[in-house]
Amino acid sequence: MDNNNTQQPDEFMQAAIAEAKQGRNEGGIPIGSVIVRDGQIVGRGHNRRVQHNDPMAHAEIDCLQNAGRIGNYKGTTLYSTLMPCYLCAGAVVQFGIKKVIVGENKTFPGAEEFMKQHGVEIVNLQNEECMQLMENFIEEKPELWYEDIGE
Repeated sequence: MDNNNTQQPDEFMQAAIAEAKQGRNEGGIPIGSVIVRDGQIVGRGHNRRVQHNDPMAHAEIDCLQNAGRIGNYKGTTLYSTLMPCYLCAGAVVQFGIKKVIVGENKTFPGAEEFMKQHGVEIVNLQNEECMQLMENFIEEKPELWYEDIGE
């Protein structure tokens, strides 16, 4: 089910946005993520590719690593300020995360169809703050952005 509706972010998306801002403030790419189970954040992270000189350190991967071994991911929801790329979508599918709430997909379409084909529900908020974070970053540091998305 796709829900493209411009609603305001809840506390969990606000936490993901805070992670994105932390990444930006560290000189990195402003993408943040949290994973939620039973109404509690069990992991949080942000894109650390620049900070760690690690091409795999995407926000969703950082979030999952920070969550640690939580058993299984049944009933979890992943929040991300940007539509996950194929790397991160692959992790979502691999771990059986069935719901992803996304800040926006206008600046980057990501792997939405891939996740849907694997039974993942996508809720796209089209949040203005998330879009603005990415638009500003892409304008300020296009070479870093294109490196991040592999172009």
